[in-house]
Amino acid sequence: QVQLVESGGGLVQPGGSLRLSCAASGSIFAINAMGWYRQAPGKERELVASITSSGSTRYADSVKGRFTISRDNAVNTVTLQMNSLKPEDTAVYYCNAGIRETYSTTYMNYWGKGTLVTVSS
Repeated sequence: QVQLVESGGGLVQPGGSLRLSCAASGSIFAINAMGWYRQAPGKERELVASITSSGSTRYADSVKGRFTISRDNAVNTVTLQMNSLKPEDTAVYYCNAGIRETYSTTYMNYWGKGTLVTVSS
């Protein structure tokens, strides 16, 4: 079974930094795009950042210049470096990836269980 596990969430003061990591495990043939989404109470889940298999990135306007997404294909990991954090960044952050399992011919979308990021003084 393919699994995505997030780590790195926690409490941080405004202006601080935090780094989230997501590791994919299981019988994996290939991983396409990977991304980070977040959902705050009372709000819809939104795409924070994404990265293609070749390294092309996209960011939500609200995090441009503050967040950086990267991936390490050797260990099937995607990370999100978050700097200059604001209270409005508070949310549950979810890892997402399109994964083709070994012996499969199609990609499927997988989600992590989420990790809570709280930005507060």
